[in-house]
Amino acid sequence: MKYENERRSFLKSLAGLTAGIMLPVPFSGLQGGTSSPGSKAVYARDKWGELLPQRKFGNTGEAVTMLGLGGAHIARMPETEAEKTIERAIEGGIRFFDNAESYGNGRGEERYGKYLSPKYRDEAFIQSKSTARDGKTAQAHLEGTLRRMKTDYLDLWLIHAVTSPSDVDGRLANGVLDVVQQARDSGKVRYVGFSGHSDFNAHLRMLERTDLLQACQMPVNAFDPNYKSFITNVMPKLVEKKMAPMAMKTLANGGFFGGTSHFNHGDKPKIIPNALTVEEAVHFSWSLPISVLITGADDADMLSEKIDYAKRFRSFDAAKRNQLVEKVAGFDGRSVEYYKV
Repeated sequence: MKYENERRSFLKSLAGLTAGIMLPVPFSGLQGGTSSPGSKAVYARDKWGELLPQRKFGNTGEAVTMLGLGGAHIARMPETEAEKTIERAIEGGIRFFDNAESYGNGRGEERYGKYLSPKYRDEAFIQSKSTARDGKTAQAHLEGTLRRMKTDYLDLWLIHAVTSPSDVDGRLANGVLDVVQQARDSGKVRYVGFSGHSDFNAHLRMLERTDLLQACQMPVNAFDPNYKSFITNVMPKLVEKKMAPMAMKTLANGGFFGGTSHFNHGDKPKIIPNALTVEEAVHFSWSLPISVLITGADDADMLSEKIDYAKRFRSFDAAKRNQLVEKVAGFDGRSVEYYKV
C-alpha cells in the first residue's frame, strides 16, 4: 500500500509538467495549434505540410513533433516498405527521426540516407546512437553514421544502450564522453544524450557523472511504474535537470502483446487487448512530460495509426493515469518488460 501511495503521488505530480512541455503555445518562432472546443486545431506547418503537435525539447530551445519514427523497424522492413513508411511519416506531420549505427548493421541509417536526407534534411530532426565502449570506436561510429545518412551533422547523438552503472563508468573512463563533447563542439552534432532500457540505475549513474548531456531515451509505458521503473526513478531527475525525456518501448516492444523478445508478439498474458487498448497505452505515455514518443512501426499503415492517435490526443489526468497503471499491475514484470534486468 505504501508503494502504491507513493506511485500515485508521483504520477499526480507530473500533471502540470506535461502541460508545460506541450505546445501549441508560440515557441521558437513557431505558432502551434490552439483552438476553442469544437474547432479544428491549427498546427505549425513547413514546406511539406502540417506538422503534428510539438513539444519543448528540454532546455535546448528546440520544438520537436510529439511522435518520432523509430529506425530499428526501418532496418527490418523490406526496402520498398521502408521508403513508404518514411514518406508516410513526412506526410503525417512527423519531423523527428530516430536511428542507430547498430540497427541492421547500419541498414537503418542507409535507408535514411536514401529516402530521408536527400529531400527532407532541412526539415527533419535526425538522431542516431552509438553503442561504443571506447572513444576510438565512438568516433568511427559517428563518421560511419554521417556517411550512411548522407548528412554533415546530426541533430542529436546518443550514447546508446547503457546497461549498468559499471557500464557507464567504463564508457566514460574509456573516452566515450570526450568524443561526444568533441562532436558537439565541432558542429557534427547539435545536441547530445544517452539511452538505455535495461536498468534505471545505469541512467541514474550517467546523470550523476555528467551534466553535458541534454536528452535521455528510456522505456515509458503504463506498466513501467509497477516494475523497476524508469518513470518513477529517472524522470524526476530529467525534469529537475531540464533534460528532454524521450519515450521508447511504450508498448514494451511486444511485451504488451505477450511477447518476450524484441519486435515479437507471443503467447504470454497480453496487456493489449486484455487490459488496455493501444490508444490508451500511447496516450498514457504522452500524458507524462516526454518530449517525443518514438514509435517502432512494422509498416506504413501501423505508423498511420500512431499518427491518428497523436492527432486525437488529449492528456489523461492523474486519476486516469493511476487507473491504467493499476489495471496492469497484476501482470508479471519479468514477462512484460523482459528487457529489464
